[in-house]
This record gives sequence, C-alpha cells and structure tokens, in this order.
Amino acid sequence: MLLRVLTYNIHKAIGTDRRFAPERIVAILRRYDPDIALLQEVDHGAPRSNSIDLAAHLARELNYDHHVVGLNVTLKRGRYGNATLSRYPIGRQHNVDLTIGRYKPRGAQHTRITIPGGRQTIAVDVFNVHLGLLAQLRRRQVELLLAAKGVEHLAPDTACIVAGDMNDWRGLLRRQFQPAGFACATDHRPGSNWSIKTFPSAAPTGGLDKVFYRGPIRLIRAHRSRLKLAQVASDHLPVIAEFEITDPQHH
Repeated sequence: MLLRVLTYNIHKAIGTDRRFAPERIVAILRRYDPDIALLQEVDHGAPRSNSIDLAAHLARELNYDHHVVGLNVTLKRGRYGNATLSRYPIGRQHNVDLTIGRYKPRGAQHTRITIPGGRQTIAVDVFNVHLGLLAQLRRRQVELLLAAKGVEHLAPDTACIVAGDMNDWRGLLRRQFQPAGFACATDHRPGSNWSIKTFPSAAPTGGLDKVFYRGPIRLIRAHRSRLKLAQVASDHLPVIAEFEITDPQHH
C-alpha cells in the first residue's frame, strides 16, 4: 500500500506578498495530491483570513472527505492551529498539548487513519506538530510528545508518522527521535546531518519541516516542492514523503 504524505506550514494562506490567497494553497495541494496533508498555521474565524474555517474550505475545494483541526492559539478574534486532511477515514483524533509555561501555545494533533488493505484495514498513527522557536522548548516538547500515551503506548510495529514544522535549524531533534525508533524521511541523504531545506520559501536555507516514521513503513522518497507558486504562497515550502505501508496480514 502506497501512502503519500505532505506537510506544509501554510502561514494562514497569507503569502510572502502579504496577500491572503487560499487558492494558491489549493493549487499546490492539488498538484501533489497527498493522501494525507498535514497543515500548520491554519486559521479558524480570524479576520486576517476573512473569518473563514480555512481547513474546511481547503478540504471542500480539494474533495477531502475527512479533516480535523487542532486549534492551539487563541487570537482576539478567531483561533489557529494544525489541520489534518485525509483521503482515508480518521478513526480518532486527539490534540496533544505541547505548551511550555507562558510561551506560545503549541500542539501535536494525533489522528489514527484507517487505510483499506487486504482483508482488514491498516491503522497509521499520525502526529501533526508545530514546535517552538527556542531549542530548549523544542527539546522539552519532543519529550512531552514521546511520553504522551498516544506515542508511548503504541506498539513498536504500529505504523507511525510524526511530521510538521519543527523549527529545527540544526537537525538536533533526530537525536531524540532515533532512540524511540524513528527514522527521518527528510534527511538530505541517509546518514546526513542536513535536512531538505524548506525555509524561507523564496531561497531556503533551513530544513524546518520534517517527517519522522517508524513501524512497518518504508520510505520510497521525500522531496520539497519546486513550484514557483510555492515560493510566494507561504514562507515555508511543502515537503512530500512517499511511503510503502505493510499490510498486517502479510507482516
């Protein structure tokens, strides 16, 4: 079973030209047609994005039958957070609070996505994350995530993907994920200390958007968008990772 996952900080669909233009995000997602789209900085009821439910709008425009939103930040008017769009049913969803003290609220949206396969469905646990700007906060947030029952209680042979805007310039987070059995799909090459560069979108110098995975799942390839439209649609570039998921009955 092939699975295409895209992670993208869409910056509220406000581009580097400061225009709110969700149609650009729609065009980019349509081009890559992911089975699962993990989006960060998705507005709900905020004036800067015409007070719309942005996740619902994108899901509707792109014909995703399943979507959920984990709203982490409350504005004077409206909220924003992470949104997961899926071609496959979302069996359950839970927002893991990764907020540290008085720092900006952060979260990881946990969804269990059920994919038809053979005589039974294949469950993939997916965590859509947006981590803090300070290194010590990110380390603590990953500790909280890995200790959360959603991750800690997963069997090692459960397909699991953790992806999103990790704000990790130096690639230090892999040191925390590796002991928990995760490989990094977005390393520039196997064993590299450098990640696929995604920020800033016009001329990327940092690999802030990462994908980690473990369990009966094999990476086929990962790459960033090279569309000219993506250079202006957000301040981040989307990353696309393609996997092969093992059917449990053959495992």
